[in-house]
Amino acid sequence: MLDPIFEISDLSVWYGDYQAVRDVTLQIGRRQITALIGPSGCGKSTVLRCFNRMNDLIPGARVDGKILFDGEDLYADYVDPIEVRRRIGMVFQKPNPFPKSIYDNVAYGPRVNGMKGNLDDIVEKALTGAALWDEVKDKLKHNALALSGGQQQRLCIARAIAVKPEVILMDEPCSALDPLATSKIEDLMQTLAGEYTTIIVTHNMQQAARVSDRTAFFTAEVDEQGVRHGRLVEYDNTSRIFSTPADKRTEDYISGRFG
Repeated sequence: MLDPIFEISDLSVWYGDYQAVRDVTLQIGRRQITALIGPSGCGKSTVLRCFNRMNDLIPGARVDGKILFDGEDLYADYVDPIEVRRRIGMVFQKPNPFPKSIYDNVAYGPRVNGMKGNLDDIVEKALTGAALWDEVKDKLKHNALALSGGQQQRLCIARAIAVKPEVILMDEPCSALDPLATSKIEDLMQTLAGEYTTIIVTHNMQQAARVSDRTAFFTAEVDEQGVRHGRLVEYDNTSRIFSTPADKRTEDYISGRFG
């Protein structure tokens, strides 16, 4: 990969004594959309949370191996996880707007981070970037919880990009949405890819095939003690993963034989 933004080597994640993910090595391309797919319990979301140190917030979680972000070790002692999460934003499975106005939701991050500039302009730019401005520009003071589910998810994307991150992580961002809202989010992902690196976890293989540049397939392997561990099976250009996968486990999964 010519211009990786993340370089992951021998990544393992533990929750107490349980090793949830084993020995993941891959690179994430800058300003590309990378999809993480695989059956439930294979470690996709666990790996995603490593990219902005969200696992730090889980008691007993431990990350081994190395994750370089722009060449810097994300888990080095001198790295501030709060700054990591500003530069690497996250959008969750269920829309989670604050019980505040639409305006205050988007303005929250810039205010907390002390961003300079006209706050109205920052809010408008973020909502425009999230393809939501035209729908809400006349009701910015309305409660964000009054928006539809799809609008709430786009508001969460606007909130994430308002602080000008370099990367957006999305954990099943469309699983709670109807097909029309899903289509809007997918269009938005591809628009944002011109400016941001995006990593998405999805159970929807058609979605991965539609929106991503590269796809990583994970599965859960059972060890001699009968314990399941997430493993990376294959990582390649999305077109190749879905047309001519190199590993039979990948082929079996995308053809619906398991999962």
